[in-house]
Amino acid sequence: MASLLSSNSAAPSHYEVNPNSRFEATLIEETCSAQKPKGTKGGETSGWNNNEREEKGTCLSWKDVRVTASVGKNGSKSILEGLTGYAKPGQLLAIMGPSGCGKSTLLDTLAGRLGSNTRQTGEILINGKKQALAYGTSAYVTQDDTLLTTLTVGEAVHYSAQLQLPDTMPKEEKKERADFTIREMGLQDAINTRIGGWGVKGISGGQKRRVSICIEILTRPGLLFLDEPTSGLDSAASYYVMKRIATLDKKDDVHRTVVASIHQPSSEVFQLFDNLCLLSSGRTVYFGPASAAKEFFASNGFPCPPLMNPSDHLLKTINKDFDQDTELNLGGTVTIPTEEAIRILVDSYKSSEMNHEVQKEVAVLTEKNTSSTNKKRRHAGFLNQCFALTKRSSINMYRDLGYYWLRLAIYIALAISLATIFYDLGTSYRSIQDRGSFLMFVSSFMTFMTIGGFPSFVEDMKVFERERLNGHYSVTAFVIGNTFSAIPYLLLVSIIPGAIAYYLPGLQKDFEHFVYFICVLFACLMLVESLMMIVASIVPNFLMGIITGAGIQGIMIIGGGFFRLPNDLPRPFWKYPMFYVAFHRYAYQGLFKNEFEGLRFATNNVGGGYISGEEILRDMWQVNMSYSKWFDLGILLGMIILYRVLFLINIKTTEKLKPIIVSFMSSSRSSPKPTIQIMQNPNATPLQEVQVI
Repeated sequence: MASLLSSNSAAPSHYEVNPNSRFEATLIEETCSAQKPKGTKGGETSGWNNNEREEKGTCLSWKDVRVTASVGKNGSKSILEGLTGYAKPGQLLAIMGPSGCGKSTLLDTLAGRLGSNTRQTGEILINGKKQALAYGTSAYVTQDDTLLTTLTVGEAVHYSAQLQLPDTMPKEEKKERADFTIREMGLQDAINTRIGGWGVKGISGGQKRRVSICIEILTRPGLLFLDEPTSGLDSAASYYVMKRIATLDKKDDVHRTVVASIHQPSSEVFQLFDNLCLLSSGRTVYFGPASAAKEFFASNGFPCPPLMNPSDHLLKTINKDFDQDTELNLGGTVTIPTEEAIRILVDSYKSSEMNHEVQKEVAVLTEKNTSSTNKKRRHAGFLNQCFALTKRSSINMYRDLGYYWLRLAIYIALAISLATIFYDLGTSYRSIQDRGSFLMFVSSFMTFMTIGGFPSFVEDMKVFERERLNGHYSVTAFVIGNTFSAIPYLLLVSIIPGAIAYYLPGLQKDFEHFVYFICVLFACLMLVESLMMIVASIVPNFLMGIITGAGIQGIMIIGGGFFRLPNDLPRPFWKYPMFYVAFHRYAYQGLFKNEFEGLRFATNNVGGGYISGEEILRDMWQVNMSYSKWFDLGILLGMIILYRVLFLINIKTTEKLKPIIVSFMSSSRSSPKPTIQIMQNPNATPLQEVQVI
């Protein structure tokens, strides 16, 4: 419920701004092209670096922004309705409102991160021009702190500095930049503490949030977006996080524009805001100085009670989730539905002098002919990206017990089980089937266990998506880094269990045969990991991903030519194409050739006799003998490259298709009203510009 104060005079139809207020001074005095950094006096400058601090700020303005989301086949739902506003350098703009009011949607719209199922209209300008947000000039801190939990605070920031900062910057300077950023956010005491996550104790939630901010401000961006930076934090942690954000420009002398969506700040946090954008059901209830919001509400009959947090009062007044019927209060107030209170405030703001001043300021920013400061900055070169990602991924794999170490222990247990069950097979006729079953289990079910590391890889993918969206590195560098970092661990997982399982059953003891056995086992493990990478890029949910990956492998195993011999497979689907697509076919045939060629086995005939391994391969297992076992291994290695390339193509195709989908949906559902300008944001895909090799 919202209380409307009864008075002798009706509530004013618009809110008159005090001519002496900070809002009026802000509108008249501040400009984007020349603003004094916080912490300076008069005309003094703060000694900006000529290369990195020549930018005087980034002005962001938006006019009549509307966003709708598709619902069902032909339906749509309005999320934002005609929003207009601006954000200036040296200021902190807070976007507030009840849950579901459109805070995050507005933030994503301004940052160019809307999904493909939404339609955006209106005008969004950067320094008075339509342009994409270039790498290094803006940063976006998401609501969820997606970090590698095995790294320490210092490692997370230092590796990010190696990836984001240009090669022209010496390593010592990169380290100094990272250390300075850590000190800026007050994390120097936790620099050697692991971030931690599920089941592993680490830093607090507030510290994780500050680590996320550290990573994104390494490039000293002029425009910083934050989505719910105080979510999940207590009052003290929220204040310190927002205090650090609000005072960043005093420490690094970057005249930064900060836009943050925030749910319910404390009174101390509220005082840190320069401007406030208050939303309700996608409509603007108030836009202006945060300090004048109380006066605006009071002038419309909704005064803030004494000693009450202003933000609590504002949100309580416009929160209609728990609205009741109209009630009459005999104590001198009349209670009205919250929907009615919201209508009063929205109408009052539309007709207020404050709204007119905002419209004028947006018009001034739109027409201002400023030189663009939204220039793309350089980051680390491709080779340095690959090296840094390989090293970081190797550390993560080493420290994450579930990535490889637990699998190694399980593989050793399985290898011991195999070795004891198939111990000393000999060369009898019955050993033919036993050898085939042994080799099939190794190449199928032992490698099948690789999907156990899928949850760890999904966490890596989440970090990759966050860093990729902000343009930290290219997709190709990530794929290469992940591949090379995994090779040593997969070799370890192949050699130790492989040696245990190979010699005890009495397989061919030549070193060449053992090396081939290990190579095939390694190739199969690598192939399953590559397959799961593709699945993870399509199905990010780890439970659905495991089910999907297991199903795909199950189909490949069935069609690999062991459970049903190649000549007996049904031609539609199973023989063509599954038998040739499944990597298990080449693993089976390669291992069978490696084991049976050169051996002789006793027959079951009454008169005795022997049968050669080549005859068994050709007649019993129906193995293609027209090429050697090394050709099968070569195909497996080629399929590893193919799977990794498919993973790369899948991600890059998704990146390219998203803007096309957004543009198509916007044009196909565009409003017929000529007054609405449809803007096809070139940065509709949530990606910073980044050079991809």
